[in-house]
Amino acid sequence: MSRREREIFRVTLAGSACNVALLTFKFIAGTIGHSSAMIADAVHSLSDFITDLVVLVFVKISAKPQDDSHDYGHGKFETIATLFIGLALVAAATSILFAGGEKLLSWCKGNQLQPPGWIALWAAILSVVIKEILYQYTAFRGRAVNSQALIANAWHHRSDALSSIGTTVGIGGAILLGQRWAVLDPLASIIVGALLVKVAVKLLKTSIGELTESSLPEETEHEIEKIINSLPGVYEPHNLRTRTIGNRTAIEAHVRMDGNMSLNEAHHLATQIEQKLKQRFGRQTHITIHMEPVK
Repeated sequence: MSRREREIFRVTLAGSACNVALLTFKFIAGTIGHSSAMIADAVHSLSDFITDLVVLVFVKISAKPQDDSHDYGHGKFETIATLFIGLALVAAATSILFAGGEKLLSWCKGNQLQPPGWIALWAAILSVVIKEILYQYTAFRGRAVNSQALIANAWHHRSDALSSIGTTVGIGGAILLGQRWAVLDPLASIIVGALLVKVAVKLLKTSIGELTESSLPEETEHEIEKIINSLPGVYEPHNLRTRTIGNRTAIEAHVRMDGNMSLNEAHHLATQIEQKLKQRFGRQTHITIHMEPVK
């Protein structure tokens, strides 16, 4: 197991342990405290735990080196993990929005809602603190090891922290303002669901883009062309094609060189291009340089 893989496993397992403890406490607090917002928050934490398991499985696969059946390695499996995380968020959001909307509809029909108990409020406050700490830790380590799945999982922690803020406000308002404001609890759960949808769309957009071979951002491609043009004897980079393979970048480009130079000289220039690009995008970057004579 590589150092990168060990780090991803260690960070994800730490998050999983916290998620199990939190979701258990939230379900108990939501049930005892009669809070739909807290139960919605517990569902969110449950989805966090499920996505932790997805990350552990798929990062293990994505770390495998290239083989006869995967010439470019297994990096796309990490992208698939990110896709599953987004889908899990959509499922959690749908459940939360439905439950909250059902209670809100009941209130609109004149039915009284039971205000939540104090245990639900304390659970919400604890969740905000713990999940924000988990976000900061997971995002920091994800950037350090350049793991898309780990960073996506960090945002899952952050979305849980944000949703818990809404939950805290809703539960606190329902408790402190009295019976007539008990509707703030299901309203808070609906806000939680909306936040989940927003995060899910972002993750799905990124992962689907990578799985459908979308190019790197235009400014990144301009940077690649600038790096190639910085080498003397290399002209007019064109037919640039870029994509991502998990945590790796793939770059293909055509360049023009003096047609009278020797094959050794041309090869040396192409190697210099590769070295400069790998210095910028990582040693595992896939680079293909096609050389053409200057016309």
